[in-house]
Amino acid sequence: MMPKHKRIRLTILMVAVTFLMVFPFLWMLMLSFKSNSEIMANPLYWPTTFDWENYKNALNTLNYPRLYFNTASVCTVSIVIELAITFLSSFAIARLTYRNPWLTKAIYAFLIAGLSVTPFILLFPVYKINMFFGLKEQWALIMPYVASSISFNTLLFVGYFRALPSEIDEAAIIDGCSIWDLLFRVILPMTKPVIATVVIFNVLYIWNEYPFASVMLRRQDDYTLSMGASFFKGTYTVDYGGIVASSVMIIIPELVFYGLFQKKIVGGMVAGAVKG
Repeated sequence: MMPKHKRIRLTILMVAVTFLMVFPFLWMLMLSFKSNSEIMANPLYWPTTFDWENYKNALNTLNYPRLYFNTASVCTVSIVIELAITFLSSFAIARLTYRNPWLTKAIYAFLIAGLSVTPFILLFPVYKINMFFGLKEQWALIMPYVASSISFNTLLFVGYFRALPSEIDEAAIIDGCSIWDLLFRVILPMTKPVIATVVIFNVLYIWNEYPFASVMLRRQDDYTLSMGASFFKGTYTVDYGGIVASSVMIIIPELVFYGLFQKKIVGGMVAGAVKG
């Protein structure tokens, strides 16, 4: 049993870390009820009155149902495409046997190397590629999101696939499974934890992504949530209260989503990273 004094120290440490993690959101929530003058004069003080004017202004300025729909559409299409690509490619890398094993290692190393390159330095090349292929508006976002997710998804999938016993494949093939039956009827149901992890991390990334959206999107009807907050910044003025209120409405669905699936995230990361 842990000594009492050590348990007290760990509890104090846990409370302190939790406070540091929660404080930025609580501060932002507090700022959303303050006027611009109060935010500039006393950003750390409680608001004199809890005024909902910032939220009313945000709702009147932005078409939130449309923004949520656009963001959800981009998330759904991007994740379906990237899961189909990375699931199949990772299975081929981790579970199939080739005459030249070094080629598989080279392909895997090439895909993982993408983790060392931030996608934001590729904004201009990606924009030119979109122009060359005629990709516009939401499709100009979806394809870069898919491409930028391949390295991370491959890392998780390959680690998880390599952790699965090879006897599973051998038994399935002896029982008469084809490669597609093995893939979709045997392996796919076993990869639910890592699939959930990939989906959650990519949803959170796409939900918050701004640089690509600011460059690729031109029509307001196609704007995503991350573009919404930019409406409150003018050439010479900034509506800080509107920005904060808008940010709160963007973050709350993420917190709910993350809270519902946090066990899936932990389970998938442990299974895909530690065991692999």
